[in-house]
Amino acid sequence: MTVTAGLRQTLRRDAPAGHPSLRTTAAQLPTLLVLSWGALFFNVLTPGSGMILPLPHAMTQAMAQGSLLVALVLALLVNPRLVIRPNTFLVLVSAMAVMALIVSMYSPFPVSSTYRAVRLIGFVACLWLLSPWWGRADLALLRVHRICLWAALGSVLLGAALAPGKAFAAGGRLSGVIWAMPPPQVAHYAALILGTSAILWMCRVIGGRHALLGIVVGVAVLIGTHTRTALIGTIAGLAIACASLFLGHARVRRATLWTIVFGALAGALFAPQIVTWAARGQTAEEASQFTGRTKVWEASLAEDRPTVTKMFGSGLSNKSFDGLPVDSNWIATYLDLGWAGIVVQVTFILLLLVMAITHVRGVRRAVALFLIVYGIVASVTETGTGDASTYLLDLTVAAALLVPEPGRRLR
Repeated sequence: MTVTAGLRQTLRRDAPAGHPSLRTTAAQLPTLLVLSWGALFFNVLTPGSGMILPLPHAMTQAMAQGSLLVALVLALLVNPRLVIRPNTFLVLVSAMAVMALIVSMYSPFPVSSTYRAVRLIGFVACLWLLSPWWGRADLALLRVHRICLWAALGSVLLGAALAPGKAFAAGGRLSGVIWAMPPPQVAHYAALILGTSAILWMCRVIGGRHALLGIVVGVAVLIGTHTRTALIGTIAGLAIACASLFLGHARVRRATLWTIVFGALAGALFAPQIVTWAARGQTAEEASQFTGRTKVWEASLAEDRPTVTKMFGSGLSNKSFDGLPVDSNWIATYLDLGWAGIVVQVTFILLLLVMAITHVRGVRRAVALFLIVYGIVASVTETGTGDASTYLLDLTVAAALLVPEPGRRLR
């Protein structure tokens, strides 16, 4: 069966060809698609400590890592003909995964590194199996991704209601305790809900109540997590997304104007509180060092490494250096995959930016720009695009929004 014939039989339209709408019931999304993406999302939720239920770490780790196999099985069930949609983004991600496997086999820790690389290849294989849902007018993958984000935030809010002491135990910052999620991870999910809800409302894709709920919850969780990178990423992503819509949408122009006015008033009235919140009890020196991160970055870059290791890295790791978290996507990629890995990641991010710039103006381009810009900002202090992570899922959703609609391409 050809790819064209498979796409004709596999893809079913759930929305009209005009303005896409999320005002649809959950039944219009294939259940297996939701479950498969949900299992992928759960797979990248790094288990930790501090949960309400004192589950052993080995059990939570097995649950998270085992969900990848579940995601693959479900993806095969939802795409039994193994139809894939060719795209350059996943080709580059696949090349990165294969390179990670080759390098990891020669790592100083070959067993753990190779295991991580095999999991990355399985993760990418699942993304290939779900590629027939790219480019759809009903924004299928974005809708599924938002369902997962809402589920994660719902568990965080429930944990905060049941055990507020545990939820705010990390220096007064909100974290997940139903399933352990550190504050930066929680802030990431809140930022995506906030940003996508605002853009979808401005483009008249979702209603006001739905958008208001997403914005209020997103802002509240962002404030509770005290995560500055997520806040900066949200502002930058929304600014670029609104700029892409500014000339064609009156609602965007009005919303931008009122946001600037209220933002200026809030900044003038609550400047001391905003500065206190942003400082997080740190000195100016600590803030300039990204809470001590720059010391780890300098030490990791100063380490004497062979030329081959500088070029191709030493295999996938737990993203740490001398027992300290690296907390930078680019430093972690340099350590794991060398300059070659950085080149591949820069290439597929630039590819997405070019696709977004050349895409027709509208909701799909705006949401994709928000996801891409947010990921670029977050990559300074967060790891993700060099391994299976929520950030890689975000970029996949952005790529899915930017490809042409399958029906139009076939015609």
